Amino acid sequence: MTQVNRRLVLLGGLAAAGSFATAASVPSWASTRTRIAAPALHDPFQLGVASGDPLPDSVVLWTRLAPAPLNQDGYGGMPDATYNVDWEIATDQAFGSVVQKGTVATSRAVGHSVHVEPKGLDPARAYFYRFKSEGFISPVGRTRTAPAAGAAVNQLKYCMASCQHWEEGWYHAHRGIAADNPDLVLFLGDYMYEKPSTNASVPRVRAMALTAETTTLGHYRARHAQHKTDQYLQAAHAAAPWMVVFDDHEVVNNWNSSTTPAATARKAAAFQAFYENMPIRSTAKPNGASIQLYRQYIWGNLARFHLMDTRQYRSVQATDAQGCTTMRDPSRTLTGSAQEQWLLKSFETHPATWDFLGQQVFFAQRDGDGKKDTCESPDSWNGYAASRDRITKGWVDRKVPNPIVLTGDVHRHWAADLRQDYYDHSDPIVGSELVTTSVTSNSVGASPPSSTWLSHNPHVKYCLGERGYVRVTTTPGQMRADFMRVSSALELDPAKALITADRSYVVQAGTKGLQRV
Repeated sequence: MTQVNRRLVLLGGLAAAGSFATAASVPSWASTRTRIAAPALHDPFQLGVASGDPLPDSVVLWTRLAPAPLNQDGYGGMPDATYNVDWEIATDQAFGSVVQKGTVATSRAVGHSVHVEPKGLDPARAYFYRFKSEGFISPVGRTRTAPAAGAAVNQLKYCMASCQHWEEGWYHAHRGIAADNPDLVLFLGDYMYEKPSTNASVPRVRAMALTAETTTLGHYRARHAQHKTDQYLQAAHAAAPWMVVFDDHEVVNNWNSSTTPAATARKAAAFQAFYENMPIRSTAKPNGASIQLYRQYIWGNLARFHLMDTRQYRSVQATDAQGCTTMRDPSRTLTGSAQEQWLLKSFETHPATWDFLGQQVFFAQRDGDGKKDTCESPDSWNGYAASRDRITKGWVDRKVPNPIVLTGDVHRHWAADLRQDYYDHSDPIVGSELVTTSVTSNSVGASPPSSTWLSHNPHVKYCLGERGYVRVTTTPGQMRADFMRVSSALELDPAKALITADRSYVVQAGTKGLQRV
């Protein structure tokens, strides 16, 4: 398929982006950008805008100046100089009622990124925001603040996604997310891929600008930038605030807590580029090869989100030769001791009806042969069984009312119930797991579970090896998960790449276990 190169302008530009975009794709509040001057500098807002990490009185506003975002040096075409960026946030899309505004400086030291954290906003309110610099005005984004602590909330709708390899498909899942008009978006890892462009066995619809494996800060910046040029990803960022965590490919496949000099240098570069390109708070600004990414957000009295980091502190993955002895070693950890204790401590209070654990790798046990003396999937929680046991027991002992684990990574939709003893098929259900498939990343060769496999894993209710995302609608009485399916991520035309709900499940508040709708 021939690569299509479109200069895109977020939601407001979808109608003009090309013959395949339609006016119906554009929300009524989104208007096309206007140029307020015509200086020699090329338009710096090529990567759009985003918001994230909402609090009752604050939300992060993000953009990055990059008139030439794919430059190999990672500077995005920006000179080595400090630039002022004006920002404003309003209660209306026409910016007739601007409630806050200001100016921030940015430079090459932060990839000319901008992170603004306005305070004093009203809780549970939608806002519109934009940026101006060098005579240009950015696209308009819409965001919202969280409800006040303890406030009664009747409904929360959020979408969750992961794994968006640039080359392996078109981002129709993000088109669906933007159209769903969610309150929040959770991105659970693999926002970009560091891999070289060499795997000819996987279908590819568009090419990376830099084909070598990503190892330097400049190249991490350029990889992030290329992913962000996608029109539908920009649209989803502009539609709602995001909560973002990384998995492995933002650094390198299956990385862990290794502290070798090469690993340390690579992590430092990857963490810096991740921070520069994500709408996350300044508390997550990295310090070399360390970044504080696990955090918690509360949505009134309805939902609490525990955003986890299952890469940075994990013990080195077990090998096949080490098997169950290592994978079940109580001293091994997926989260690190500090994060585990943080999570267990938070389980002691119950400020909301629903607790959502946003994390990266498969939590429920997957057991191919039904034998307790064999183990598999060392990169998942299977490889850190004692760590999983401690956290599961933690929420059971502390009587967390409605725990739901949210997962990405595996490029397939899954729905599963959670137990403390998966070998005892009558052991009580203590929670559920929703696993979102990939936005584009392929799962070539992955066959559906056999009847024999399912008989060993009766807690697993559903699996689908297609591309898409999960839409979750939560009320005080129930949580509903719609597993959204894209008919083909290899099809450019949105009229042919259909987005439908493949299957839906609910969990009733106070009653553990998935029920098919």
